[in-house]
Amino acid sequence: MKKILLPIVIVYISILCSCSSTDNDNLVKKDYFTKWNACEAITTLKAYVEDVTDPNSKNYIKEEDRIATFDMDGTFVGELYPTYFEYNLLEYRALDDPSYKDKAPDDVKEAAQDIRDFVRNGKKLPDHFDMKHAYAAAKAYAGMTVAEFDAYVKAYAAKQANGFKGMTYGQSFYQPMLQVFDYLKANGFTFYVVSGSDRFICRALVESIGINSNRVIGMDVKLRSTKQGEVEGVNYTMEKAENLIRTDELIIKNLKTNKVFQISQEIGKNPVISFGNSGGDTSMHNYCLSSPHRSVAFMLIADDDVRDHANREKALKLGDQWREAGYHVISMRDDFKTIYGEGVEKTDFTY
Repeated sequence: MKKILLPIVIVYISILCSCSSTDNDNLVKKDYFTKWNACEAITTLKAYVEDVTDPNSKNYIKEEDRIATFDMDGTFVGELYPTYFEYNLLEYRALDDPSYKDKAPDDVKEAAQDIRDFVRNGKKLPDHFDMKHAYAAAKAYAGMTVAEFDAYVKAYAAKQANGFKGMTYGQSFYQPMLQVFDYLKANGFTFYVVSGSDRFICRALVESIGINSNRVIGMDVKLRSTKQGEVEGVNYTMEKAENLIRTDELIIKNLKTNKVFQISQEIGKNPVISFGNSGGDTSMHNYCLSSPHRSVAFMLIADDDVRDHANREKALKLGDQWREAGYHVISMRDDFKTIYGEGVEKTDFTY
């Protein structure tokens, strides 16, 4: 009986080994970039990752130092409907929301009207509008608990995205860029969203794609607990039943060099891969490229005026500018097989 059993065991082990080998081969051969055309950006990314994850390479980076940072709007979330999600949200809050519009302070209404005039009439936004918006947004949502604001953002995100058919704001992810997240995760990278938008808006939007809230850095306003009043937190002990409430006090607008400050404070390490799409991301890219490890930075340009609302001429000029700065350029038109996925169509804007 033992003589019969031994060959069976050997065969069984052989089958297990064969299956394991096949699984490993499939893992190695998995194509993470099925929604991309062959392009310089993906060739560069794959070559970089293969190099820095190879223990025999002089450029090997340990997993704890494999940090990637991603801007959000226009980098992996749509921003051309017809402007940033958080701008659209403020316009709605101050000018259309029946529960708030009659209570909105004058400066909040003014910022919202600037957005409406830009969107509907093409009027140029005022200089330094990013800060004007930040202060107005801080006021517009003051008094909401963190949970209430999260629900408010998600409710607006469930609306049909302006300028598109078959997609809500909350579904407007660039599908090829989501594959980059998967690829980096499979290769031991930790990635963070580093956005100029409100941190809690970003958290609400990226939750659906599995990005944890502690991996999100953005614009911040000061919080208070329910019963705290005007007492500073250092002099107040929060009770068990209290909630956290947003105030109208802006802490930081997370753009340009402020992104670097926030990365340093919250992550504590230089990123080694950085993705962005605008001048607000160049400081983050330069911080990445100053890493002691081999590093790489990518800029996405909105040059697809067929599947998305884009100014192709402007985008191509930016592409040249980013290449001169030492960044690798991702072309939405040439490199993406799809942008938002099947069933999504570009339409005229509605108001």
